[in-house]
Amino acid sequence: MRNRFDAQLHSLDEQLTHMGELCETAIAKATQALKDGSVEQAKIIISEDEEIDQCEKDIERLCLKLLLQQQPVAKDLRRISAALKMITDMERIGDQTSDIAEIIISTKDQTAAVDDISEIGNMASRVSKMVRDSVTAYVNRDLELARNVMQSDDEVDAYFDEIRDKMIAYIKDEKGQNGRKIFDLIMVTKYLERIGDHATNIAEWVEFSITGVHKDSAIIHES
Repeated sequence: MRNRFDAQLHSLDEQLTHMGELCETAIAKATQALKDGSVEQAKIIISEDEEIDQCEKDIERLCLKLLLQQQPVAKDLRRISAALKMITDMERIGDQTSDIAEIIISTKDQTAAVDDISEIGNMASRVSKMVRDSVTAYVNRDLELARNVMQSDDEVDAYFDEIRDKMIAYIKDEKGQNGRKIFDLIMVTKYLERIGDHATNIAEWVEFSITGVHKDSAIIHES
């Protein structure tokens, strides 16, 4: 019985890893589509979000199966409960990348009149790594890596503040010209900041799955 349960937990790890990889790919594609101003690529990102949504449903089904059929206790229960929370955040990450794609489509052939796309790319790379590391921390039961992800959120917030302030300065310098395009870039940056928040949430649930204590002190699970 335990061997079968362990095999199902391994399948859970694999499915979570796959969902995390889809999120990473979506972030990378959205960033590249932004740089290229590619409407076609943006449409692909939106259509591929359905696969992330399907992953959420599949993992949720597996978790509920494990809870109902295996009736796990202690650390196994925390592990499955954390996975259920994590997939909600990953699904929202997919939604955020779709939101970025929608912005690209709405601006069509317009390109940004600023030189800060590279900074947005750096921010995207950072949040993508946070997503990857948070899922890896779950699979490997790596508490230190999970806490590193949480600490990275401050860096993402700093990126957001820096880019937002520069965009506002551009609007002032250009006396309102290209205002919409610059505003769209601020919104893209905000979506990336939210992705960082979701990755942090995932890392916090990883910490809970390992220690039994969540950042919200009201959530404590006995070992």
